[in-house]
Amino acid sequence: MNHRMILRLICYILRVEAVCLLPSLGISFFRGEVQAAWGTGITIALAGVLSLSTFLLPPKDKQILAREGFLSVALCWVAVSLVGALPFFLGGAIPSYIDCLFETVSGFTTTGASILTEIEGLPLGLLYWRSFTHWLGGMGVLVFLLAVMPMGKGRNSLLHVMRAESPGPQVDKLVPKLQNSAKILYAIYIGLTLLQVAFLLAGGMPLFDALTTAFGTAGTGGFSIKNDSLMSYSPYLQGVCTVFMALFGINFSIFYLLLLRQFHKVLHNQELWLYLGVMAASIAVITWDIFSLYQGVGEALHQAAFQVSSIMTTTGFATADFNQWPALSKTVLVVLMFIGACAGSTGGGVKAARVLLLCKSGRRSVKRMLRPRSVAQVHMDGQTVEEEVIQNTHSYLALYLAILVVSTLFVALDEFSLETNATAVIACLNNIGPGLDLVGPMGNFSQFSPLSKLVLTFDMLAGRLEIFPMIMLFLPMAWRRG
Repeated sequence: MNHRMILRLICYILRVEAVCLLPSLGISFFRGEVQAAWGTGITIALAGVLSLSTFLLPPKDKQILAREGFLSVALCWVAVSLVGALPFFLGGAIPSYIDCLFETVSGFTTTGASILTEIEGLPLGLLYWRSFTHWLGGMGVLVFLLAVMPMGKGRNSLLHVMRAESPGPQVDKLVPKLQNSAKILYAIYIGLTLLQVAFLLAGGMPLFDALTTAFGTAGTGGFSIKNDSLMSYSPYLQGVCTVFMALFGINFSIFYLLLLRQFHKVLHNQELWLYLGVMAASIAVITWDIFSLYQGVGEALHQAAFQVSSIMTTTGFATADFNQWPALSKTVLVVLMFIGACAGSTGGGVKAARVLLLCKSGRRSVKRMLRPRSVAQVHMDGQTVEEEVIQNTHSYLALYLAILVVSTLFVALDEFSLETNATAVIACLNNIGPGLDLVGPMGNFSQFSPLSKLVLTFDMLAGRLEIFPMIMLFLPMAWRRG
C-alpha cells in the first residue's frame, strides 16, 4: 500500500481547493461580508497548511495501483468535503457542522439536496462557493488534476484514478495519452459552460446569476441562488437551461467525436439513442398527463421538458412543484431518477449505458435458457462487451440495491412518510436533489435527524463515485500491505 502517494494526492486536492476558494473570498471581501470572508480565509489557510504534508513526506514510489486508485479517490472526496464545509461553519451561515458537510457534499457530488430554508439570506461569497462546488465536482476534482499535472508513474497509474472517479461501467481514453484525454474533457466542459453563460446573459440574466446557474447546470447539480429555484426566471432562460441540462447529460466523448466530424460513430451510439429516446417519450407522456393543469399545450410541454431534462440528467432545478402533478407524471420522474444520464457525463443515476447493458445481458440469459449450448455475446456499438464489464455491472447493481434498502431503513427512523424517506434516499444515491413529499422541489432536507443526514451524505458520495471506492474504505483487506 503506497500510503505516501495517497497522502500526496490528498494534499494536491486541498491545494486546488484553497485556490478555488479565492474568488469566494474576494466576493465576500468586496461586499463587506466580514464573517464570511473571515471563515473563508481561515479555510484557505488551513487547506494550505495541510497540503504541505506532501513536502514533509514525499513518496518514494509514485506508482498508483488499482487499490491505491480507488482508495485515493474516496479519501480525496472525503477530505475536500470536510474542508469545503468549513466556510459555511466558520462564516456563521450554517450553525451545525453536519449540516455544512451535507450541503458541501451535496455540492461536490452535484446532488443539489439542501438543508437551507432561506437560500437568498446566504452571503454572496458563500453562495458563489456553494454553486462552484457543483462545477468543480461535475467533471471530477481528480480529473482536473490529471489535466493540469502528472500524478504518478506507470502505464496504468492515471487510469486507475480516472476509472475510480469517472461515471459509467467502463472508462475509455479519448486519445492514447490519458492526461491529454483529461485536458480534452475539461476543454469541452469549460466551452459548454461559457456558451451557456453567453446565452443566459443574452436573455437578460445578471452576471452573478448566470455564472452560478451555469455552474449548477454544467455539473448537473441544481443549486440555485433563489428560494424558488428557477421559477422566477423567464421562459427563455428556463428553456436555455433545459437544453444545456440535456447536453451535459450526454457522454462527453460524443462531443469530441462531433469535433472530429466522426458523425457515423455518433449516429450509431446506442446509449445516446436510448438516452434521447427515453427523454423524448417521457416528455410526451408527462405533457399529455399535465395538459389540464396548464394553459395550453405549449406551457405543458415547456414544464414537462424542463423537469424531465432536470430529473433524468440528475440536475434538480425546478420550474414547477411536480409534487402536485398526477401520479403518472410523478411515477415517470421517479423512474427517470433511476435511469439517470449517460456514462461519461456529469450526470448521476444508474446510467443509461448500464441500463442498456443490463437489458442486453438479460436477453442473453434468456437465450441461453432456451438454447443451453449456444454461444452468445453482448455487443454495444458494434463491439463485444468484455465479461468483466458485465460482471462489474451486476455487482454494481447488487451493491446499489443493498445501499438503497439499508439507507431507507435508517432514514425511516425519523418517522416520515415512505414517499419522503424512499425518495430522499433515491434522490441522494442518484445525485438528483429533489424527491417527493417533504423533500420535493419546494421542500428541503433540514427536517432529517443528524444520523439520517450522515447516511444521506454517504449515499451522495457513494452515488457520485460509483459505489466501489466508498465501499473499499470499509474493507480491511483494502488496507493491508501487499
